[in-house]
Amino acid sequence: MSEARKERSQTKKAVVSGNTPPRAAKMDRRVRRTRDALGDALIELVQEKPFDEITVQDVLDRAGVGRSTFYTHYSDKDDLFTSEADEFFAAISTHLSRRNDPSDRVAMVREFFAHFAEMKQFITALVASGRFHSHMELGREHFARGIEQRLAELPRGRSIPAAQRAAFAHAHAGALLALLQWWIDHGMRETPAQMDDIFHRMVWGDTYSNNGWTGGHETIEL
Repeated sequence: MSEARKERSQTKKAVVSGNTPPRAAKMDRRVRRTRDALGDALIELVQEKPFDEITVQDVLDRAGVGRSTFYTHYSDKDDLFTSEADEFFAAISTHLSRRNDPSDRVAMVREFFAHFAEMKQFITALVASGRFHSHMELGREHFARGIEQRLAELPRGRSIPAAQRAAFAHAHAGALLALLQWWIDHGMRETPAQMDDIFHRMVWGDTYSNNGWTGGHETIEL
């Protein structure tokens, strides 16, 4: 198994451990293995040559899957690529809620950033393919829903009027991805744990002064 496939497999296990997402629970093991094999094959190929040069047959040969099986699940390689991203973001954005995490975190920032750090070669290839921003937009939508769900579950989040939680969640989902872009552009110098801390201080309205971090959150009328 290639290093890229090992990293991706480990990330998947970390994200979906605990309670399995309803969508994944309905998928039998054979189907899951087939979809994972196809997804892994495409991720590896993207790191070897431009996305537009990859054919469905390339993916089939790498995954050891038949053509008819592929088209049972996907319409083309773009559908496979988008489906992989959608499943990943759906899992990571709801993981805290599914495992009833006791912390005040609203998103798995540490794990999300660590995934990017481990998959540098893939991320570089994704940017080169021109698909990075469209996949990040898909991620923003998932994170917005996941953050809104967490806010409704957490005591601190419930202090935000229900009518404002969706707006709050969408704003912070966008901030999360902006923070990720800043981190990447600046060489990933901070650890994923430090970026998690920075993000959640932003979420909960903490500010920094000469006396250290102070917390607070005001609600506003929309």
